[in-house]
Amino acid sequence: MLFSYKAVRPNGESLEGERDAPDEQALVRQLQAEGAIPIQIRPAGGLRALLGGLGRPKTKRFAAEHVAVLTRELATLLSAGLTLDRSLQVLHDLTRDDAARRLLNSLRENIQAGNAFAAALEAEGNTFSRLYINMVRAGESGGVLEAVLERLADYLERSAQLREKVRSALTYPLILLTVAGLSIVLLLAFVVPQFSQMFADMGETLPLPTRIVIAAGELFRSYWWALVAAVTLLVALVHSGMQRPKVRDWWDRRALRLPLFGDLLVKVEAARFARTLSTLLENGLPLLGALTLVKDVVENRRVAETIDVAAQHLKRGKGFAEPLIRDGILPDLALQMIKVGEESGQLDTMLGKVADVYDREVASTVQRLLTLLEPALIVGLGVLVAGIIISILVAIMQANQLAF
Repeated sequence: MLFSYKAVRPNGESLEGERDAPDEQALVRQLQAEGAIPIQIRPAGGLRALLGGLGRPKTKRFAAEHVAVLTRELATLLSAGLTLDRSLQVLHDLTRDDAARRLLNSLRENIQAGNAFAAALEAEGNTFSRLYINMVRAGESGGVLEAVLERLADYLERSAQLREKVRSALTYPLILLTVAGLSIVLLLAFVVPQFSQMFADMGETLPLPTRIVIAAGELFRSYWWALVAAVTLLVALVHSGMQRPKVRDWWDRRALRLPLFGDLLVKVEAARFARTLSTLLENGLPLLGALTLVKDVVENRRVAETIDVAAQHLKRGKGFAEPLIRDGILPDLALQMIKVGEESGQLDTMLGKVADVYDREVASTVQRLLTLLEPALIVGLGVLVAGIIISILVAIMQANQLAF
């Protein structure tokens, strides 16, 4: 099988090309035997994403989702013995993506000017999160930057996998709902009006279901633009409302109680909270500072509020598990595991186990949701379409009876 690869020699020399190998691991062994450090290996002929997916060529902006790839590659080069400055130069030379090249060049210039790596990252604005910068700062001060970057890459990759699981839970139902909506609109706007004139010529009072369907069809045909405008305005109002703290707080509290999806959201937030806090503690950040960063990572404000209360409790010299248990917003198993970890002095390890448990729970919950939603949406679509068709057939049958 043909693979494209990018690698670097210990002296910093970049290698790039294509080579036949039975699989990726075989090619990795070949390159290592030649004294090269593999940076990227992928089947040739696919999307030639540069630097393991740092972005598409000629993009104007460095996308946040590519930070994990950059982190992994940088950690690989540092662990191979290259200096930070040289590692950034190698990555700069290996990518053709304009945004990535600008970012790497800017970071390298900051390093050469004598700034710390964390300060260089901070100078890039919102490209790197506060959590990322603080972890790098802790790694620099402890002299374990490469280990910190490895953990950061693991964290970012697992976080991306968690987001993808949630998206997969929402994408399929949304596709089904969209198809259902379009099918009904097509029926009402183009099929039903074909019968309207025939029914008008009958001069008889139509059954109520038929009148409703015909009126809906005329509404779509005559005022489709108003309906599109109304939907657009509704979406804009919802988006605007969600930017207001009071509205967002109200929604976040209600969202956790939604049937089916509420349980999924709680498990997602539990996994995100545990994974982030575990990663921060493993990298040497104090618990209080880590909780402050975690509060900014969780997306649900109700959960963030609970974390803030726990942080305030910790400031007063008390444990942070107690307010989490008292609030009860996180799953009971997670709370009890956190309490055991705090009491045993192995909080970071226990949090990692909590994250693993709820990563698996999210996957199984997503699968259950899809199992329930797919037939429900299909049946719902069938009932609506059948209702429209039956309303037309009832009127046609009534016309036939009058004819005889």
